[in-house]
Amino acid sequence: MHRWSSSTVFPPRAVFIRMFLHMFLMVLSVAMLGASLAQAQQAPIRVAIVGLVHDHVAGFLGALPQHRDVDLVGIAEPDTALAARYEKRYSLPHGIFFTGIDAMIAASHPQALLVYTSVGDHRKVIEVAGKYGLAVMVEKPLTISLDDALAIRRVAREHRIQVLVNYETTWYSSNRAAYDESESGRLGAIRRVVVHDGHEGPKEIGVSPQFLNWLADPEQNGAGALYDFGCYGVDLMTWLMHGETPLTVTAVVNHDKPQTYPKVDDDSTIVLAYPQAQAVIQGSWNWPFSRKDMEVYGATGYAVTVGLDRLRVRHQHDADEQLTKPAPLGAEEKDSLSYLAAVLHGQITPKGDLTALDTNMVVMQILDAARESARTGKSVRLQKLPE
Repeated sequence: MHRWSSSTVFPPRAVFIRMFLHMFLMVLSVAMLGASLAQAQQAPIRVAIVGLVHDHVAGFLGALPQHRDVDLVGIAEPDTALAARYEKRYSLPHGIFFTGIDAMIAASHPQALLVYTSVGDHRKVIEVAGKYGLAVMVEKPLTISLDDALAIRRVAREHRIQVLVNYETTWYSSNRAAYDESESGRLGAIRRVVVHDGHEGPKEIGVSPQFLNWLADPEQNGAGALYDFGCYGVDLMTWLMHGETPLTVTAVVNHDKPQTYPKVDDDSTIVLAYPQAQAVIQGSWNWPFSRKDMEVYGATGYAVTVGLDRLRVRHQHDADEQLTKPAPLGAEEKDSLSYLAAVLHGQITPKGDLTALDTNMVVMQILDAARESARTGKSVRLQKLPE
């Protein structure tokens, strides 16, 4: 044990004070740095809207007040009358509206663009975003052709930007629960997936004239129901199959309402063949009501989604199926804006999920092949896209 002796020399009192202050300032600096970093991570992301001709923008604007992690700083829309209607409807500041993308970006300095143009304009907007190094989230599907998708991927890689695709069904807890059932092995190997997505038709449900104009134009929408609703099931199947490219794609389409949709199909079926599995994806503008559901059949069980938050499950040796209500999705994945904020804050790395670009490259390969199959009446054989 050390004992102080009468000869022990103590530092002067002033030295003790200086040492204490120095240590206190160091601790304070570290605490302030940590607080600053935490604040920066939680700061609202600055987003801007490009286009108002997609009616899904109303859902974003309606949800915006509940999202403290998102700050709307700009809107680019060349149709000033359309912009004025949204300005009035949502009591938006007049100063955030611009007619051009470049002017809007220069004035508002967003971190990400939310794209509500026609699908045919997605590539053009993403190319502009690449020039400014901005992340992008587009409404489904990614674009109208595989050629455009490959160009988008080049832009994303060259400029190191995130390109994300928003599907309503991504945020369904029922779909996540079905996926988890498959991943856990409780269903056995996937054998067949059946997906239904659709409604009565865009005109029938009363979409805006601006939305209907491009939905019914193959140059701006890629196809009709085949793209508009077929993309949901293709995205889900690609996710379930971990990005695997199917062997063949076969599609048939109907024109049941040519007087309403003279240029595009209004009903579609896509069949995907894998070495040990099949998918049947039905997208329609002809159903008597809206539906979005999925059936996953494995070698030892099945999971069937019921709406956005219920699941019917039955496993081998079960006497009956069970109807369950899955837990809600996590805070970072409950909706598109929460997901986007998590990506930009570095909390999520999009890869292999429903929103990620790599998944949606396969989706576009399949949709492009489905359109060709419907045109020719023949199955289209696919190979894995080159990296």
